[in-house]
Amino acid sequence: MRNKYYDLLEAIITDGQVQENKKGPIHFLTNQVLSLNTKELDHLFKTHKVARKKLADELELYMNGVDQVAAYQAKNIFWWNYCAPKMINTYPKYFAKLPALIYKINKEKRPSKNYMLFIGETGVVTSQLPCLSTIQFQIINGKLQITVFQRSADSNLGLPSDIYQMYLIAGMIDVPLDSITFFIGNAHIYDNNVLETLKELQGEDYKYNLNV
Repeated sequence: MRNKYYDLLEAIITDGQVQENKKGPIHFLTNQVLSLNTKELDHLFKTHKVARKKLADELELYMNGVDQVAAYQAKNIFWWNYCAPKMINTYPKYFAKLPALIYKINKEKRPSKNYMLFIGETGVVTSQLPCLSTIQFQIINGKLQITVFQRSADSNLGLPSDIYQMYLIAGMIDVPLDSITFFIGNAHIYDNNVLETLKELQGEDYKYNLNV
């Protein structure tokens, strides 16, 4: 099976531009689209390592509106440590609205309606501007399509984690999943992870550096 996710990683390295940011150089492409059906999602999760338990725990904390970094640390989630002690105006604030939206979708299941979760605010003080901007839920021909608009994607680390959490959210909706599609404004790989990305693409052991 063709791995569209790996195609994106390879394109970023081979065709992307290089730009310096505050965390170091990145290789990037703008305005990328990654659309995966259920078979492609299963294949991705089998071939690319994601921290399934931690991502599920993180999503649950988000949806409960938990903004204390210590609560994430208690679940062995340490990538939010730089926001300690509190995550200000980031994912927990916006994902806390998700349970009510899921309930609404399950109750109505309207094929004519676009159900939307908006993530982030303009000009607000935040400890981390969310990389995701909007999640759209549509029921087409009796199946669920999830569309994610993402301003920025750390494509070897953050993006597969985001995809997995969207997959978990899809499982909370009582409609069979058709596809998950990401529209990405800036898809990038940090320079210190390029060699490790090439190892993954070649089927070798790899270990990515966390850039926060």
